[in-house]
Amino acid sequence: MVICEEREELSGMRDRSVENSVVPPGTPAGRTFSVVAMRSTLLVMWLLLSMGSGCATVPEGGRVTVAEDVAEDVADADFDEFDDFDMPEAPPARDPLRGYNRFMHTCNDKAYTWVLRPVARAYRWVLPKPVRASVQKCANNLGFPVRFINSGLQGNFRGAGVELARFGINSTVGILGLFDPAASACDLRPADEDFGQTLGRYGVGPGWPVVLPLLGPTNLRDAFGMVPDYFLHPFSTIEPTESSLAVKSLEKGNYISLHLDEYEAIREDAFDLYTFMRDAYRQKREAEIEE
Repeated sequence: MVICEEREELSGMRDRSVENSVVPPGTPAGRTFSVVAMRSTLLVMWLLLSMGSGCATVPEGGRVTVAEDVAEDVADADFDEFDDFDMPEAPPARDPLRGYNRFMHTCNDKAYTWVLRPVARAYRWVLPKPVRASVQKCANNLGFPVRFINSGLQGNFRGAGVELARFGINSTVGILGLFDPAASACDLRPADEDFGQTLGRYGVGPGWPVVLPLLGPTNLRDAFGMVPDYFLHPFSTIEPTESSLAVKSLEKGNYISLHLDEYEAIREDAFDLYTFMRDAYRQKREAEIEE
């Protein structure tokens, strides 16, 4: 009973204190309280509006703002548009004879390092470059039948006419082709045509890549095309055959002496020399056939 009476007495005291704390609205204290309450209400409303606008920043480590979310969504949408323009990966080169080709490429490179390069350097030391360049021009002039006939077979009659004119000018004015006045004076450039290009012109595919001893990278189509080109070249008429091969080897050695530094640069820069030579040859032949 005593405890209940004490609880009732405390409750009555709390109610009286609350009633006494209410400020009458008509008094000065009441007016002051109303102004403070109005300012507090306006301050709370301004804070709510600022948060709702999405432009307020957040403390470091907090979530990004609404404006930043929208910007990121727009940027992602812009980059998604580029998915349709992804470039397809180039198909790997079909090289069933890769094992043999790499072996023969290594043999050719060793032959170049141990035999052809020292001979070409000695040959270059003996004969000055103008003499070697004239020898090469003469050999190119003798290759006229190969270029002339293959230009005609491809339907390139303008190229065949240019070859005929070049041969006539260089064989006479150019002293058997030692000089090239057809190019320097008449601006008649040679059309480097062969039977491999003629086959490609009529839709024959290149076939597998193949590396020939001492001749380097080629493909099955162009290797077959070397046979008629050989018999069209005047060097094939030299008897005996050993003399013909000796003259052809001399011409190749002369060519190497003029382009020695080019191959050296390729060897130094290429990561995989065999792959580089194979792909470079394929691209070169594709460009020549398209022309």
